[in-house]
Amino acid sequence: MPNARVTILVPGRINPRVVERLSEHFEIRAVPHGKELEIAGRRRGGPRLRSWCAAGELDRGAAQLEMIASFGVGYDGVDVAAATRRGVIVSNTPDVLNDEVADTAVALLINTVRQLPQAETWLRQGRWPGEGPYPLSPLSLKGRHVGIHGLGRIGMEIAQRLEPFKVKISYHTRRPRTDVGYGHYASLLELAEAVDTLISIVPKTPETVRSINADVLKALGPNGVLINVGRGTTVDEAVLIAALKDGTIAAAGLDVFENEPQVPQALIDLPNVSLLPHVASASVPTRNAMADLVADNLIAWFKTGRALTPVPETPRKP
Repeated sequence: MPNARVTILVPGRINPRVVERLSEHFEIRAVPHGKELEIAGRRRGGPRLRSWCAAGELDRGAAQLEMIASFGVGYDGVDVAAATRRGVIVSNTPDVLNDEVADTAVALLINTVRQLPQAETWLRQGRWPGEGPYPLSPLSLKGRHVGIHGLGRIGMEIAQRLEPFKVKISYHTRRPRTDVGYGHYASLLELAEAVDTLISIVPKTPETVRSINADVLKALGPNGVLINVGRGTTVDEAVLIAALKDGTIAAAGLDVFENEPQVPQALIDLPNVSLLPHVASASVPTRNAMADLVADNLIAWFKTGRALTPVPETPRKP
């Protein structure tokens, strides 16, 4: 059993399974988000605060900090450079959510082109008997050329799911992959010019913030469909709203937004969008698997000195 004197700080809300699992091994300090450093600074003379079970700001108040265990595959909320300078391990939860997010991406694409949520609403509102069948969807998945913005673990799962739909698949990454037969485009703009459907599944980095801009949307064209299940910051939201209003592109399906949970009313009011409240990985089985990986990373670190899934930038023991 790991050192019982190790204290894990849990700032804000987290899946209760994480706390349940960790409570068997460590002292847990749950605090409101934003109070991490205040609590950390009070730990003198008591059990040492040695891990945060979430993202947090690094400061001298957390001098004993050894590890930050992030719940999710993305970890842009953690200052990894500052953590690395201090020798602090950062872990995330890759792979266990790949299938769920890929399933959601494909479902969101189908919902967007076939307007299935709107058709269900038509039925539920009792409009079918009085007004007749729901209008024909102006778009179809048939014959589309899908471009994937980010062909990492999840991007690959999306591509493999789309193959049976008989669509053409291309992608943009910084470097071409040697293990796929899909066409590679050196820039996002070139990809958008070649395809009529763009699925974005990239993390938040300085390079990806608002990388889907007016030029990219114009290149995607009036038959174009944008699907975003990566990060809301990838899309210039104001530009997207304008493009959807004036027909620069045909439709969009979004699971993520620039300023979550706030979604612009102008976006909600548009008839040619399908919107989800960031639920791509939000199933009980998948979130339980993510919670278990957070806990297992911490248990492994304090038991063996090695995290199970450290992020690439984090320091490692030789």
